[in-house]
Amino acid sequence: MLSLANLSPQKGSTKQRKRLGRGPGSGHGKTSGRGHKGFKARSGSGIKLGFEGGQMPLQRRLPKRGFNNIFRKEYAVVNVKDLEKFEAGTKVDRQLLIEAGLVRAKDNFVKVLGDGELTKKVTVAVDKVSLSARKKIENVGGSVEE
Repeated sequence: MLSLANLSPQKGSTKQRKRLGRGPGSGHGKTSGRGHKGFKARSGSGIKLGFEGGQMPLQRRLPKRGFNNIFRKEYAVVNVKDLEKFEAGTKVDRQLLIEAGLVRAKDNFVKVLGDGELTKKVTVAVDKVSLSARKKIENVGGSVEE
């Protein structure tokens, strides 16, 4: 009967590793299959990633384009229709939006956009609010703090 105690690999599916540098009788002694001298015989040798035999590598041949502004601010977007889930009279800030799952904790800035409708009076305290969102919030009696 087959059990975990008597399992073994299928015949021919495994083979022993090549043991290098174990004397001339092994067939892999002395130079350990590396031949005599030369680049490939040295330790630490081997063609590096992207090396093309001395030809200018593709990564250096292609033109570099564009510009990455390291001071760019990325805003997490919340729409007016998303504010509908909060109770009337609530102060909606970044922390409350994170708890509600509308914004990720790693998002540093939040902007409210005007997609959808709002029926509840809420106070919005975020980094930016679009004009259309501001109008919709103030039309139902809410207020905006930036």
